[in-house]
Amino acid sequence: MLPHSLRFAVPLVSALLAADAAGAAVIGVVAPQQGPYAALGAQIFAGARAAAGDSDQIIAVNETCEQGNGTDVADRLMAANVAVAIGFLCVETAAEALPRLKMDNIPAISVSVRSKILMEDAQRYQWPFFRLAPVDGMEAKKLAEVILSRWQNRPIALVDDGTIYGRELLSAVRQQIEAGGIKPVFTDTFRPGQEQQLALVRRLVAAGASHVIVGGDRTDVAVMARDAAQEGAPFTFVGGDVMRAADRPLPLADGTLAVALPPYAELSAATEVTAKLRSQGIEPEGYTLPAYAAVETARAALSKAPQSLTETLRTLTVETVLGPLRFGADHELAENPFRLQEWRSNAFHIAEPETE
Repeated sequence: MLPHSLRFAVPLVSALLAADAAGAAVIGVVAPQQGPYAALGAQIFAGARAAAGDSDQIIAVNETCEQGNGTDVADRLMAANVAVAIGFLCVETAAEALPRLKMDNIPAISVSVRSKILMEDAQRYQWPFFRLAPVDGMEAKKLAEVILSRWQNRPIALVDDGTIYGRELLSAVRQQIEAGGIKPVFTDTFRPGQEQQLALVRRLVAAGASHVIVGGDRTDVAVMARDAAQEGAPFTFVGGDVMRAADRPLPLADGTLAVALPPYAELSAATEVTAKLRSQGIEPEGYTLPAYAAVETARAALSKAPQSLTETLRTLTVETVLGPLRFGADHELAENPFRLQEWRSNAFHIAEPETE
């Protein structure tokens, strides 16, 4: 007798095979359907279903992000005879599912998992794993690139909040900008979560800094910017991806910068799809458009049949709602997705290139 995780899908197989033979793609979508991550899962399902439309078959598989779930996810995908699977919000799911998906040559495209170790394992064991999410290190690389290209002759300060995230981010940035010829005029660790940062601001003034790179959260940056304005210090504050958070309790000041993943709905490539989704009552937030792009990528690769799907994904460039997407030989995004953005009118907007 088949295990329970396989029995429920057997009646679907003949219908799915027929749909596949008729030219439809059979795509698995792995995301949480219940629990604390259900809202994120809903974004993934919404984006995938919108991209699939009436032409492709979507197989929704629940992801609990708990130990043992990845094996069950893989069994359900294999039983449903999917050609490719997208989603994979949690590293635990992907790590358990990938060895089994390899047996059926089912590529997995994650929109969320950033673990460098998981991709190293995938390369070592030749698991068919690709991701539209950035890998660890891309954020620091983009921050350093922005500093070196825009502010080569400006006095740069680096301040972090002492957390692993803040400390490691700015350590990596410092190494890269110093290799490029920029030595910070000031480095320090601040105490996060304070109602004011006047002492830090005054030390930054004394150091002669103009641009302050902050390895800390949105609220701390907002406090620094407010205190700097009160002191008459015209600093440019630059944060990282954690700046994409609720604008409270203290609002950010206009002109605050962040190197972060872009507001995808603002991208020119997403204009038409964003309007269509909103007309259907779907807000293209969070993982909605990345999931849409993952399905677009999967469909483009499937259209190259009978070529190996994994081999096709390694070499394909696809025009998607996120713009042109291509994987490198390491199965990571070939282009760094982080963008410099400026806070104005209560939202981050992609910063225009400087002309000075």
